[in-house]
Amino acid sequence: MTHELPGLQVEGLAAWLAREHPDLAGAARPGAAPDLTASLITGGRSNLTYRVDGAALPLVVRRPPLGHVLSSAHDMRREHRVITALAGTVPVPRTVAVVDDTDAAEVTGTVFFVMEHVAGTVLARPEHNAAWTREGLGRLGVELAEVLADLHTTDPAAVGLADFGRPAGFLGRQLKTWRRQYDASRSRTQPLLDTLQERLEAAVPDDGARTGIVHGDYRLDNVLVAGPPDAPHVAAVLDWEMATLGDPLVDLGMLGMYWHIDALAAAAGVDGVPGAVVPGAGYPDFDEVIDTYAARARIAVPDLSWYRAFACYKLAVILEGIHYRYTGGQTVGAGFDTIGALVEPLADEGLARLGDAPAGRPTTGPQTAGGA
Repeated sequence: MTHELPGLQVEGLAAWLAREHPDLAGAARPGAAPDLTASLITGGRSNLTYRVDGAALPLVVRRPPLGHVLSSAHDMRREHRVITALAGTVPVPRTVAVVDDTDAAEVTGTVFFVMEHVAGTVLARPEHNAAWTREGLGRLGVELAEVLADLHTTDPAAVGLADFGRPAGFLGRQLKTWRRQYDASRSRTQPLLDTLQERLEAAVPDDGARTGIVHGDYRLDNVLVAGPPDAPHVAAVLDWEMATLGDPLVDLGMLGMYWHIDALAAAAGVDGVPGAVVPGAGYPDFDEVIDTYAARARIAVPDLSWYRAFACYKLAVILEGIHYRYTGGQTVGAGFDTIGALVEPLADEGLARLGDAPAGRPTTGPQTAGGA
């Protein structure tokens, strides 16, 4: 059995699996604990995800980050609930159980959940595109839009998620939440980000007419891709920790921001930001992504300028927080030393999306009448 990993007691997991799910334990004899091995799946900077082998089939364990303080920010029950509810509507892993291990401290000492492992590849960097043809990546880009439309047109009540969030006033609450995050991460002057925050708050769209299940961080590297080189498909959508009910256009705005993040990061000299959508790889223009989404969802997509600006603001605040923790010696890792250099370009990009680009930098991607 493998050595213990930070945040996961493998022997405890094996005992829990044999006791609670003997059909999945895959032990040599009935009732015996399986001989498990586990590894930390890299890529996330929030909740911890482990792959577990040695059971009847590969499994995944998800738990809050080490030393987390606010359980509401890393709510395992909530993430487990939305993934379970969405089975059969969009591609998601099959869940096994959610467990409160806080008192017993047998497995993680926290609430954790277990789901089946889904085979696939995460496309997070330009070099990851090499395994797929241009035509295949073009179709994958279209399918990303189709899956998002399927999510947004799923009736929350029909899948048991009618009380999963408070849609009324969603955008206003989002701005307040991220303002608090920004205020807690201030370590230097960021006038463009301050201006973007003010401009967003002064022009919040009316979100009362649109309500849907919001993923919260929908982008290419948050899905698993499987299939042959010329016909890849979305095997599973991952990382549902920010899911809620609200204005679904925030997901489309986020996808648009990440569609061009590689060019923005390259111009700023920043490496390590997830971005596999690069010119020449085969991915469709984002205008085509929007058109595909609109056709699938059977809606006319309104102007996305505010939503794409908000996506820039949200990521800028996240990166400013990482910069704050890095300069305070609280974060280590490749890329953290330069990530703060992307905050100002993101703020500038957000202002440009709102028609107010003070630094005169060209925006990434086309500016169309629809704000795409």
